[in-house]
Amino acid sequence: MDIQSLPKAVLHDHLDGGLRVATILELADEYGYTGLPAGDEDALTDWFDQGRSGSLERYLKAFEHTVAVMCTEAAIQRVGYEAGIDLAADGVVYAEIRFGPSLHMIHGLSREAAIEAVLDGLAVAQRETGIVLCGIAAALRHDTDSEEVVRAAIPYLDRGLVAFDLAGPEAGFPADDHLAACQLARDAGLGLTIHAGEADSAASIWRAVARCGATRIGHGVQIAGETNFNGQTITELAPLARRIRDHRIPLEVAITSNLNTSAFPSAPEHPFGALYRSGFNVSINTDNRLMSGITLTDEYELAAATFGLGPDDLSAITVNALEAGFGDWPTRRRLIDDVVRPAYARAESSQAETSDNT
Repeated sequence: MDIQSLPKAVLHDHLDGGLRVATILELADEYGYTGLPAGDEDALTDWFDQGRSGSLERYLKAFEHTVAVMCTEAAIQRVGYEAGIDLAADGVVYAEIRFGPSLHMIHGLSREAAIEAVLDGLAVAQRETGIVLCGIAAALRHDTDSEEVVRAAIPYLDRGLVAFDLAGPEAGFPADDHLAACQLARDAGLGLTIHAGEADSAASIWRAVARCGATRIGHGVQIAGETNFNGQTITELAPLARRIRDHRIPLEVAITSNLNTSAFPSAPEHPFGALYRSGFNVSINTDNRLMSGITLTDEYELAAATFGLGPDDLSAITVNALEAGFGDWPTRRRLIDDVVRPAYARAESSQAETSDNT
């Protein structure tokens, strides 16, 4: 099964976590940023590899350098454009890219200018490749400007910005500190996804869903703690886990990122396979392609190899992602019916023929 050539969808991909290393070096040189920890592409690629970070907090420190070079509208637009081009080259047909508008205010930009620059870059990549690209504006849990982020985002609902997100460290920064921002986003018609259950307990997921009204959860893998998960299978569900499963609340799972931050010790011990087979609404995501040194194809291949997933499973997971998306529904439905299901059906048929011939 050639996963790279199959159509894929990603719901959880951070713009400032997916820059090309060559672009970082060029932008640093262009804008005079001297804080990079290495000056050549190989060494800087190795430095950005956060596979050994061991915690979410250390993993997040690498973003200081990517944000530092995204310091003008032209730079941000370039990064948005290249993200779309790279994802399209990887066989991605639908992507929601999230970014923090406030992070670029340290360079003197307004939130609105940063949002426009990202959306402009995504729009050019979409025209050139045919990939469907949407933006998600994110605020950070440990900051106090989430309402301002939502207000800046609302005017761009018809320009490709589809949702609001809360990101950043979970521990000590509960999502319901931002209830007003979440309510404002929902009232305006923005989708609401919240990072929860990544590094903190399942109680974080409860706050995101029950208190804030999130309809999607970023990561959410700690929901396994609300089940009888023996490392391979799930046999019992506590009330919160039943609610997440039965209400079909999408979990934006990023296996490699979870391993990088030591949420789980190894891929076979990750609950993704058990969650999928127990009926949870899971999708496969990159989180941060640069910091984790991955592509979405890599994540699909890891999930397939680790949990024994075939083309029919990957098709179902990709459909889950498209159905959970916040973008235009007729477009997503077209991708499901005309692109995803036929491609995976052909892959399943080809795999069956190969098996019969051997």
